[in-house]
This record gives sequence, C-alpha cells and structure tokens, in this order.
Amino acid sequence: MAPARRSGDRDGGSRVLRFSPAERWIHRTTALLLGACVVSAACLYLPALAELVGRRALVVTVHEWTGILTPLPVLLGLVSRAFRADLTRLNRFGPHDRRWLRAALRRDHRPQERPAGKFNAGQKLYAGYIAGAVLVMAGTGLLMWFTGLAPLVWRTSATFVHDWLALAVGIVLLGHIGKALADPEARRGMRTGRVERAWAAREHPLWRTDEDARERRED
Repeated sequence: MAPARRSGDRDGGSRVLRFSPAERWIHRTTALLLGACVVSAACLYLPALAELVGRRALVVTVHEWTGILTPLPVLLGLVSRAFRADLTRLNRFGPHDRRWLRAALRRDHRPQERPAGKFNAGQKLYAGYIAGAVLVMAGTGLLMWFTGLAPLVWRTSATFVHDWLALAVGIVLLGHIGKALADPEARRGMRTGRVERAWAAREHPLWRTDEDARERRED
C-alpha cells in the first residue's frame, strides 16, 4: 500500500496543504502587531482620531512597543522548517516572475500569462517591501524614541523617513488587504492551512507541478 501523501488532504485529495500551523501563527501575530502599530500611528498623526481616542501617552506606548515587537514573530518562526523553506521561495525571483509582472502591468489576467510558484511575483515584492520597511521603521523609530542615541540632525532625518515610510506602508497594507478580500480561497488557505487543489493549479501552477511530482516520487 502506498503511503499517505504528505501535502494532500484526507478528504480524497481535493485540498492541499499550503501553510503550516507555524506559518499561520507568524502571519496572524505579525498582522496583529503591524495593524496595532499602524492604527496607533494614525491616532497620533490625524487630529480627528487623536481627539476621538485621547490618552496620547498610552497610544504612544502602544505604538512604540508594537513597532519594536513586529519583527519578533518572524525571528521566532525561523525555528520552523516550513517557514524557512517559504522564505527561500520568497527570496528567489525567476524568469516566470518577470513574465508574471509584465502580464500584471498589461492587466492580462490569462492564467497562462501569469505563471507562479507557491508565491507569485506580486507576493514576493510585497514580502520584500514589508520586511525592509519594518526594519527601517524600527531603526528610525529607535532614534526617535531614545533621543540620546544620535545627534539632532540624525533624529530629524529619522523622523522624516519614518513618517513618510509609514504612509507608504499604510497604502501598501490597504492594497494587500484588498487583494485578500478579493480571493476567499487565499484567505481560507491562510486561515486553515489548506486550499482547493483546483485553485492551487490555476493560481500557482508551477508550485502544484513541483508538489505533484514530489508526491509521485514519495508514492
């Protein structure tokens, strides 16, 4: 008897494993921390929200600590083999990713023009942008928090970078949320860890091709 497939589903193979429990925990915790950081920043910079919420000192404390803690779930998640494997996938940009981007710029939604592995080119760019932005935000935030770390000119520059990058991060996050809301199956994959095999084959054909080949070897 052939062994059970590792990435298939127990309900006859209609669903496939996309994210491990550790990866889903990392995503949820990071989203919670980053969301709290963005909301608290909005309460600090938008007068209408500042008046509505009040308690500025508390909001500042929440903003500072959520900002510093945002990278922590990713650092802790490095103990997960599945998470490390997905980081490797996110860091690889191949010819099929450039083809995906060209099709996206042309607004060409034909599946054959948007080849993607486990992560498409847009997801790779988003992950890289957010990772870099979080590090820059944490660094500039520390200079603003601990005023004795650097001279005034550095702190002034850090404030400028921090504020404008925060605005850019907020816009990108809204785009990310919009994409998620438009794809219920992608949300289900992040919520439960599993997605429909047909969705995976359509949206991430190169990933499914590789996974199916691996499963056949294991069988």
